[in-house]
Amino acid sequence: MPDEQTPLALYVHWPFCVSKCPYCDFNSHVRESVDQAAWRDAMLADLAHEADALPGRTLGSIFFGGGTPSLMPPATVAAVLNAAEKAWGFAPDIEITLEANPSSVEAARFADLAECGVNRVSLGLQALNDEALAFLGRAHDVAEGLCALDVAQRVFDRVSFDLIYARPDQSIGDWHAELTRALSFGTEHLSLYQLTVEAGTRFATEEREGRLALPDPDRAADLFALTRETTARAGLPAYEISNHARPGAESRHNLTYWRYGDYAGIGPGAHGRRGGFATQRRRKPENWIDAVTRNGHGIEIEDRLTPAERATEAMLMGLRLAEGIDLARIATLGERPIDRLIDMPKVAMLADQGLVTLDGTRLRATDAGMPVLNAILGEIVDVREAI
Repeated sequence: MPDEQTPLALYVHWPFCVSKCPYCDFNSHVRESVDQAAWRDAMLADLAHEADALPGRTLGSIFFGGGTPSLMPPATVAAVLNAAEKAWGFAPDIEITLEANPSSVEAARFADLAECGVNRVSLGLQALNDEALAFLGRAHDVAEGLCALDVAQRVFDRVSFDLIYARPDQSIGDWHAELTRALSFGTEHLSLYQLTVEAGTRFATEEREGRLALPDPDRAADLFALTRETTARAGLPAYEISNHARPGAESRHNLTYWRYGDYAGIGPGAHGRRGGFATQRRRKPENWIDAVTRNGHGIEIEDRLTPAERATEAMLMGLRLAEGIDLARIATLGERPIDRLIDMPKVAMLADQGLVTLDGTRLRATDAGMPVLNAILGEIVDVREAI
């Protein structure tokens, strides 16, 4: 488990969306108005509860995510940051990230948010093609998105943006051209996700009815390989299965998740991992704020994880990283020998197939193994010991 010297991460979940989205399940969180004062007070109370549970730590990163956090009033952002700094203290190089949609309305707020202390923005561009943006249900077009990117690069120290590929009818050539254009903008971090279909969404209905056809596994694997080759040549190698950065520009906040560090989560629906406990806040905003009023926090679930559960979570997260996992640490988390947590003969077999490498106690998925990582995890993790 992380010790008290390891920087802590804070996730602040703002659940409200300004419009419905066809590929996520947060449409119930669309609100025309929000009581900002009540929201701010509840968020600060939720934060104070986490600070009491995690005393003596230093914050290494803060991430404002969720629905449309870039529409949070700057005063609310500032209040959260001030309270967090008083509660824990900030590392000298703290990373404070805010997710933003690339609209002109949100871009107009970037300078105020930077003034509050936000030093990194993650923009949801999602495509550099107007037809694709319409298919994805985005309100912005390419021109508006690139204008927001330009503003972000002038205002924030660090900028990342995401794209979604493996879209219906997207050819290898189309994606290569789009990715090459994305790399030309000069950001030091890109998040590149293959399109997936979540249950209960419009896309799920269309796929079931035969009106949506995603690339077959072979084409998806070709697109994945092209993505890694192209970004590596441009100096932004993949450091995680879907994330690419220049060395030193990796998302410090997300690395806390993938390296299985402690992170506190506040706000409706926020998850956390701290001190061997898994926390989950109430998801519906009204239920969350009622719980904070009654209890001083919005926690719905707070479960102590068993050693085997912690080891399994660390493996599931850590093997997403190019650096892989340290099996000695996994054994310490699991409080048992590593061969009671991982099927080592299967590891050896997968290594012979070129899907993983084992160097001392460091286990990594190879470039060939990353596209089939879920299958690899299913083979090597000893589920009997993880229950």
